[in-house]
Amino acid sequence: MRAHNDVSGEQLAEADRFAEAAQVLALLADPTRLQLLSLLTTEQDVSTLSARVPASRSSVSQHLGRLRLAGLVHARKDGRRVLYRVTSDHLSALVAEALDYADHVTLGIPHHRRDR
Repeated sequence: MRAHNDVSGEQLAEADRFAEAAQVLALLADPTRLQLLSLLTTEQDVSTLSARVPASRSSVSQHLGRLRLAGLVHARKDGRRVLYRVTSDHLSALVAEALDYADHVTLGIPHHRRDR
């Protein structure tokens, strides 16, 4: 017989799922990282990225390092350059949806939802 406060395997899996999502969203909570991820649908190097975001090359490198350690971006060497790219289409879609939501808020576009 299980104690009343035991947690089932299904509940643990659900808790892990929410914890993982929270970790990803926490990394996306930084505007520079969010902008970098929006640009990384194609491979780009630090110089190209730092020219496109309002951050120093050093700051861009640090953000990319955090994203790489978290498994959100992949890095590969190409000669002397390191090229970065987002690791998942799901992540790209999440970033795009967050930016679409921001457009609704900042531009005053009415929100919409699908009734289920």
